[in-house]
Amino acid sequence: MQFSTFTPTLYFSSLGPSNVTSLPSSLFKPLKLPPFWPWQKKSFNGKWQVKMGPLSVSPMGFGTWAWGNQLLWGYQESMDNELQQIFNLAVENGINLFDTADSYGTGKLNGQSEKLIGKFIRERQVNKQIQGDIVIATKFAAYPWRLTSRQFVNACRASLDRMQIDQIGIGQLHWSTANYAPFQELALWDGLVAMYEKGLVRAVGVSNYGPKQLLKLYDYLKARGVPLCSAQVQFSLLSMGEDQIEIKKICDSLGIHLIAYSPLGLGMLTGKYSASQLPSGPRGLLFRQILPGLEPLLISLREIAQRRHKTIAQVAINWCISKGAVPIPGVKSIEQAKENLGALGWRLSSEEVLQLEYAARESPQRMIQNIFQTKYALYPH
Repeated sequence: MQFSTFTPTLYFSSLGPSNVTSLPSSLFKPLKLPPFWPWQKKSFNGKWQVKMGPLSVSPMGFGTWAWGNQLLWGYQESMDNELQQIFNLAVENGINLFDTADSYGTGKLNGQSEKLIGKFIRERQVNKQIQGDIVIATKFAAYPWRLTSRQFVNACRASLDRMQIDQIGIGQLHWSTANYAPFQELALWDGLVAMYEKGLVRAVGVSNYGPKQLLKLYDYLKARGVPLCSAQVQFSLLSMGEDQIEIKKICDSLGIHLIAYSPLGLGMLTGKYSASQLPSGPRGLLFRQILPGLEPLLISLREIAQRRHKTIAQVAINWCISKGAVPIPGVKSIEQAKENLGALGWRLSSEEVLQLEYAARESPQRMIQNIFQTKYALYPH
């Protein structure tokens, strides 16, 4: 049975969030979510891990989009010391998956995220077993000048050089060019095959792929003996539309693991912002449009958080984990890192999952989707 694709909203069309947990047993018997998923196991340090292709990763990773991005996240090089502390704290608490990209960083800082991760690994004084357990998932941009598989392989080699490591955990195609440059797509796919065959990456994945292209790529790679390890999409209580549900079903049926980026909706699901308290920069413009329509969802998140003695952000991240995805919330402060870590070690009940999903559907606003996955977009991740 696929626990993670169960969508029981059909059972109640007129019940509000407060009624979900009091459904009569004759009408609905909620699924009991497992304490851990069949593909999870304990690692050498006693932490639960998820089997992702040939890799074992933590049930949650950390996203590093903000590490080098000045425009959207206000990065400054003076933050590097705290980012090192964040990395150390994560590893010490069992987090071994770090997601990055060769395009993360703005202007002269392009690739800064990869450089920082490599630096943090080298500077951290840990034993070889723990250091070898760190899984870096990096994404290679489908830039218009990357027209051949060799150029894509060279991009992989450049990432290895920036991080000063011998092999990347998961090499990911950052987005599909099928919608605007279909001739380029096949070369990028061949590039994934080549970097895998050359041993530059332990596994391959994709990001921002829609259902149809995901199936095409899966078949293409399978014919060449290359397993598709992961699919990274925008997946959260703000992003649970038809495409996300279909992608999750495809992943479950084919053994591809879903990596959920922006599980907090760029911060809208933290409970820290309101129409009168917005973040600065481009995010503030987006929040101004969406936040007023999120009240039903935020109310349910707050109710569960109070009952669980958790924060709203921890509940939102745990929802992703409860759906069988591996969320990669972004972090740029020790406070955020500690809060995110509080999403681990417990599990929402099936009734709470139902309540949140009903509230999400009752909220009139949705997260704007990625430009390379749908036609509506604002922030390519």
